[in-house]
Amino acid sequence: MEKKDRRIVVAVDESQESMYALSWCITNLISDTKNNNKLVLLYVRPPSAVYSLDAAGYIFSNDMIDAMEKYSMQLANSVMKRAEAICRSMNATNINMEKVVGIGDAKNVICSAVHKLEADTLVMGSHGYGFFKRALLGSVSDHCAKHAKCPVVIVKHP
Repeated sequence: MEKKDRRIVVAVDESQESMYALSWCITNLISDTKNNNKLVLLYVRPPSAVYSLDAAGYIFSNDMIDAMEKYSMQLANSVMKRAEAICRSMNATNINMEKVVGIGDAKNVICSAVHKLEADTLVMGSHGYGFFKRALLGSVSDHCAKHAKCPVVIVKHP
């Protein structure tokens, strides 16, 4: 019986937890297999502001919005470069890799991307927030574990 190629999506962000989840994925899900896996690095940017009010109620100028958008793009590029560096440091240069950047609310974009990309597995890090922080901020990993259309591996940083 022929093994099917797997598509593994790893949700990455600026955190150490997501980079640890990526290295865990390479070590435990990809490097030991002989089949042709595809690793998809998924980063989600916050939505762009069409207009925005600051704390004092002032509307940001177009220049300010453009600067925020530019910073968001630079941050996405930085995260992807860090993720690629982890792959290189683990001698995972032969992995078939794709980079995807989504825009919007992370939990919804991740679940939607997993469905559109037809992922076999979603791997993501856990920030390890306690009950109160999770209640206030919400948990992206909890949401994805409940709503993603594929198995979800939540990797806890030791």
